Amino acid sequence: MNELFDILISASFWAAVIRIASPLIFATMGELICERAGVLNLGIEGIMVIGAFTGWMAVYQGMPLWGGVAVAMMAGMAFGRLHATLTVPFGLSQHVVGLGVTLLATSTSSFTYRLMLPEVTSPPKIEPFQPLDFPFLSDIPFFGAALFSQTALTYAAFFVAILTYWVLFRTPLGLAIRAVGENPSAVESQGLSVTGLRMGAVIIGSGLMAVGGAFLTLSAFSSFFFEMVNGRGWICIALVVFGAWKPGKALIGAILFAAFDALQIRLQQTPIGANIPYQFFLMAPYVLSILALIL
Repeated sequence: MNELFDILISASFWAAVIRIASPLIFATMGELICERAGVLNLGIEGIMVIGAFTGWMAVYQGMPLWGGVAVAMMAGMAFGRLHATLTVPFGLSQHVVGLGVTLLATSTSSFTYRLMLPEVTSPPKIEPFQPLDFPFLSDIPFFGAALFSQTALTYAAFFVAILTYWVLFRTPLGLAIRAVGENPSAVESQGLSVTGLRMGAVIIGSGLMAVGGAFLTLSAFSSFFFEMVNGRGWICIALVVFGAWKPGKALIGAILFAAFDALQIRLQQTPIGANIPYQFFLMAPYVLSILALIL
């Protein structure tokens, strides 16, 4: 128990929690926007993969880091446009189309990677975003190391969460998006385009999902590998449900899952981890997420 307490009160643990939560926040906000507009986007896993790949490849080819983020967002929006076109005006099954988009985006990433880097045995590295230095703030005990030693993309993730809340609940556009997901006939009676609002929400939401994937290659790591998303997209769908389709609660859910994930990594390195199979720690965040959904 002493080891667990020491972990929970360490600044490095909470710094890791915020870092792990960042890609989840981007993707969760993107999925929340889609679902608020009445579209379930199961393409999120593949869109995160294509975002991770295109952002990394753009930087590897010489673009600046923010250029890589922009490329990743555009790639996500392209797949979001495909998803929106098939599900909104054509009315195809959202579940089938979403899974198809995931398979298409993942396989496109794999094919393009092997096409552009045929002789590479290990993924090339790039220079990722570096932690920002805030004078005086970074020197604050505990909080400085936990909150003010993150990269620009981490702060952008929290800004996106605040912006999502403001747009959805404080603007006429947000009211229209929420209404089109709950009562599309009422929106249509006001002379607004149900199709346009839903397609726009899916495209923007998919762009945010892709930025969540790009975070993994441009901020958390310095290279791309195919298993790096590792189910985070499906977790983000659960986080939207956990948060009751509200940005604030979904943000808390992302931080909670990140805390479980960071905790299991550290517990493996303690005497507790020496006596318990590591697979137990790997599955713990997902089991706890299921329990949180049940509660």
